[in-house]
This record gives sequence, structure tokens and C-alpha cells, in this order.
Amino acid sequence: MNYNACFHLLLGLFIPCSVVCLAKTAKNLNSDQFALLEFKDRIVGPQNVLANNWTASTYVCNWIGVSCGILHKRVIALNLTSMNLRGTIPPHLGNLSFLLSLDLSSNHFYGHLPKELGQLHRLRILRLSYNRLNGEIPSWLENLQRVRRQKMKNNNFTGTILETLVNMSNLEILNLGFNQLSIQVPSSIFKISSLKIINLSSNKLSGSLPNDLCQHLPKLERLYLSWNELSGNIPSSQIPEEIGNLLGLELLNIQAIKGLTGQIPTSIFNISSLKTIDLSNNSLSGSLPNDMCQHLPKLERLYLNKNELSGNIPSTMGKCNNLQNLSLSLNQFTRIIPRSIELYFI
Repeated sequence: MNYNACFHLLLGLFIPCSVVCLAKTAKNLNSDQFALLEFKDRIVGPQNVLANNWTASTYVCNWIGVSCGILHKRVIALNLTSMNLRGTIPPHLGNLSFLLSLDLSSNHFYGHLPKELGQLHRLRILRLSYNRLNGEIPSWLENLQRVRRQKMKNNNFTGTILETLVNMSNLEILNLGFNQLSIQVPSSIFKISSLKIINLSSNKLSGSLPNDLCQHLPKLERLYLSWNELSGNIPSSQIPEEIGNLLGLELLNIQAIKGLTGQIPTSIFNISSLKTIDLSNNSLSGSLPNDMCQHLPKLERLYLNKNELSGNIPSTMGKCNNLQNLSLSLNQFTRIIPRSIELYFI
């Protein structure tokens, strides 16, 4: 076979393949378009922004809030945050099989989350905060094992936090604050070693914190547990090995925990990365270590007010060179205020 014949044979094979591939891509993109049009038909918004922009006569990848991949031209991101949209989230979004990011935060979506969202196996980011979603935290979340950021704060979710969340082995941010979650905090959450931020504040969580709270959280940077109904002591068996190993922790917020007693673990004051410590509005007792600022070079905010702390206010507290906010009121400290921190009380 000569060169020209070979070339035309290959060209003849390539063209049908290209046509088939393009047809398949168009079909898949049409399925994405159909899913989004079904979504649009179930919501309302001001000035009908989506109604006027999301039309079958325009290219779906040019729609407001829609992003497509370069290679496959499939919808990979849907960002409709702060658009004042109202309605329920339809099951059709589960057909966006290439979706990597779903952001519907700061709108007025209500109702339960459809189980079809559990089909989004490629999803990395899930943001649904500041809506009116309700029902229990769905069990299908464990199917989204690639999700790194899960933010669903300021909704009306009820019930418990599922033990199955431990299967989300890539999760870095878990934000379920300001909901109506109840029962005990599942110990499984504190076994997701990839977590950097945990926010469970302002719920109705009860029970005590597990003794091995920090044993499996080497990357934890921020922990929010305030305004719940937790009880018992701050776990002491984790000290100093576990809490001392949280070398990246920047913010520790365990304020207003109903029934939280015991002494403040001294190893908390050895975490040099801490910028904020808020243990206010509890029933913590004991005294503060005199060298508490020696290992806190980055500390900016320290809130220990409304506890049962006693003894002297450490005279070396002035060594917290970056301290901007300090609150020690409503405790049982001696009335002598060290000169090094007098300015905070003026």
C-alpha cells in the first residue's frame, strides 16, 4: 500500500470517529442543559435573571453561574450564590455527572436535599449555607468521598450528625454551625484526619467530648463548638500528646458550653500557632500558668471571661506581644492587675 492510499485510509477512519465523539459530547452537554433547565423551572428570582439568560437557544457554557471543562465541555461548576433565588433543589442536579463545585449559598432554598445529589461522585466543593434547608443530614453524603469543603451552616437541619461522615476521607472543612442538630457529637467526626476546620457551633448538641478528641486530627486549624449543650470536662487524657500535636491550630472556640467544667489544659498554652482562644461562658476552674504567653507569639485574642478561674493574673501576660483583645472579667482572680496588661483594662 502506497503512502497516499494509507493516508486516505487513516483519514477515512479518523473522520467517522471524530463525528461520533463530537455527537457524544453534544449529547452529554445536552443532558447537562436539560438538568439545568429543569432546575430553572423550579425556582424564582428577582428580575428573572435565570429565566432570561438560561434558554435552550443559547450555549449552556455561557449561562450565568455555569462553568464548563476545557476538555470535555461538560458542566463542572454551578455558582449561584447570593442571587436571592427561592425554591426547592430538584433531583435533576444529580445528573450533572462532571460537577466539581456546587454553590447555592446565601439564597432562599428550602425543603430537603434530594438523594440524587449523592450521584455527584466527582464533587469537590458543596456550599449550601444561609438557606432554609431542613430535614436530617442525609446519609448519601458518604457517597461524596471526594468532597473537600462541605458548608451547610445557617439552615434548619435537624437530627443527628451521621457516623458515616467518617468515610469522607478527603474532607478539609466541615461547617454545620447554626442549625438544629441534636443528640451527641459523633466521635467519627474527630477521626477524619484530613479535617482543618470543624464548625458545630450554635446547635443543640449534648453529651461530652471524646477523650481522644485530637488524636486523629493532625491538620486541625480551627475548632468551633460554642453555644451547644455539651457537658463534662474538657478531655484531659489527650494532654499533652494530642492537643500539643495540633501544630497548625489557629482558633480554639469552645465558649458557652453548658455544664463544661474542669481546669484549662495547660498544653493549650503551648500551641504556638494559636491566634484566638475563646473559652468564655463556661464553668472552668483553676489558675492560669504564669508562663502562659511564653509559647503564644501569635496570640491576638484571649477570652476567658465568665468562668470560675482563680489565683493571680499572670504577671508575664505582657509577653503576648500581639495580644489585641483580652477579657478576664467575671472570674475569681485576685484584684491585683499586672502593670504589663493595665492598658487592657483602661
